[in-house]
Amino acid sequence: MPVQINQITTTSVGAGDTLPSNSLGCSKRMRSITIESLIAGTIGALAMMPVGFIFRALQLRVGHYGSKFAELYLSSPGPAALFIQHIILGWLSAVPLALLPLHRLSGLTVSLVGVVYGVMYYAVVNSLALPIYFGDMLPWNLGWSVVAPSLVVHIVFGVVVAHTVQFLRRKQAAT
Repeated sequence: MPVQINQITTTSVGAGDTLPSNSLGCSKRMRSITIESLIAGTIGALAMMPVGFIFRALQLRVGHYGSKFAELYLSSPGPAALFIQHIILGWLSAVPLALLPLHRLSGLTVSLVGVVYGVMYYAVVNSLALPIYFGDMLPWNLGWSVVAPSLVVHIVFGVVVAHTVQFLRRKQAAT
């Protein structure tokens, strides 16, 4: 038997554009993903900072592309601008994990998803896309002491974001 949707309405998103919203809760799901990405991305971005500070105190390379990226749109980005950029990138980077049904997985599986995401994020963005864009040598060519710090902080980010999304979803389901 086909499913019939009784009522379809539209929701204004600005500038005269509209998105369909129906009884299946499409706009509610998008709102949840956005909120989860903002919360989990903020927590993940903050969680990776102390680990990065430890690596930096050990004089290892970490956060190499933060200022380079900010210099694309600011002439001399200070600490406040770098921090704001870091949080915003955390929000955007959390979206793929917020799209997954992490609330249905065990804690160990969620940890593994976070580790895999952190490794993939580092491999694609920080060890390939950014070095190629900025004309730098790939970190893999510079040695493990260059790869490890950034890889570890991105794994921390992935695990923290995955568990935060899982927590938020389970909390929402319980209400």
